[in-house]
Order: sequence, then C-alpha cells, then structure tokens
Amino acid sequence: MTEQNFSSMRAAMVESQLRTSDVDDPRVVAVMAKVPREDFVPAGRRAAAYIDRPVPLGNGRALNAPLVTGRLLKEAQVEPGDRVLLIGAATGYAAALLGELGATVTAVEEEGGPETAATGATLVRGPLAQGASAGAPYDLLFIDGAVEEVPAALVEQLADGARVVTGLIDRGVTRLCSGRAVGGVLGLTRLTDIEMVVLPGFGAPKAFTF
Repeated sequence: MTEQNFSSMRAAMVESQLRTSDVDDPRVVAVMAKVPREDFVPAGRRAAAYIDRPVPLGNGRALNAPLVTGRLLKEAQVEPGDRVLLIGAATGYAAALLGELGATVTAVEEEGGPETAATGATLVRGPLAQGASAGAPYDLLFIDGAVEEVPAALVEQLADGARVVTGLIDRGVTRLCSGRAVGGVLGLTRLTDIEMVVLPGFGAPKAFTF
C-alpha cells in the first residue's frame, strides 16, 4: 500500500470518525491528520491502521481505535509544556500525538509489552499501575485504555489540580472519563460509553455472583 493510500485513509478517518463523533478540538484534529498512524501498528496490520476498531498487537494487547484516542486527547486539553504521564504507551502512537501538541511525555509500558516507538518521549518499562515517580509531578495523567480504578500510586505522582483522562470498567462496560486530582483526591466524571482496550495490571472485572 502506498503512502498516498495511507494519506487518503487518514483523511477519511478524520472526516468519518472524528468530525462526526464530537472530536471538535481543531488542534487534536490537526495532529491526528498529520501523524501517520500506520507507522505505529505491526507491519502485517498496516492496512487496518485506520479502521474504527482496536488493532491487535499480540499478547492480548491492542491499540485503541482512532476515535478513542481522539476523545481522550480532546478531554485532556493538552497545553504546550504540559508534563504528561502516559500509561499504556503501546506502540507510541498516543505519545507521538501528545508530543505534537507540545507536551513533555513520560510513557510507561510493561515489561514484555508492545514494542514502543516513543520518539521524543521518555520511555519507562515496568508495571503500568506504578507509573513513573522519577518524573513527577505531572500536569496530566493520560491512561490510554480502561482500568477498574485509578491507583493511588498514580494520583500521588500528579501536581495539584492535574487533569486526568482514562477509561473505567463499570460492570463490564468501558466508559470514557475525565477529571482532576485536587489535594491528593481524584474526582472523575463519566462522559460516555465507548469501546476501549483494557490495560493489564489493574485487576480484572469481577464476575457477578448470586
């Protein structure tokens, strides 16, 4: 597939997935129209880089669909100079977008997780739920997937008033959430139900028992 084909697919993704689904921040739209997502998926799956579903990465991991990434970026309200703690770096796509928006990114990915091309970001390998305390405090916590809860260990690494975007698992449903950490306490607002990849290391959803 040629670069022209990918460019056309990227433009179609912006028009049919982002603009029609409340991703209306012009800066977010611009960087997602610019960054070649095909460079951040396995070689054998490049043709699926712009589909509106998660892209499998192997070992149970997947790259979020473009719409999920766009919604997270919109709610994050990234400003140039923001110090961002990115949990679930995966292949480095979200890190690249955050960098294009002017953020300084510390990207965390688990040992044995996806290969990460986190150009311009500081990559930390280790348990996702532990974050990267050496780079604290952060202005934004960007969890690129769904978790059962945001661990206190991550909240403790945030500056007072820091913004947080994440997915939360609620009775088997993944929901996009945003909020702030104030005085060491995290407050989140559930925004919408949306299919998100589930990140490892945060506990599995508990089955209902009678």
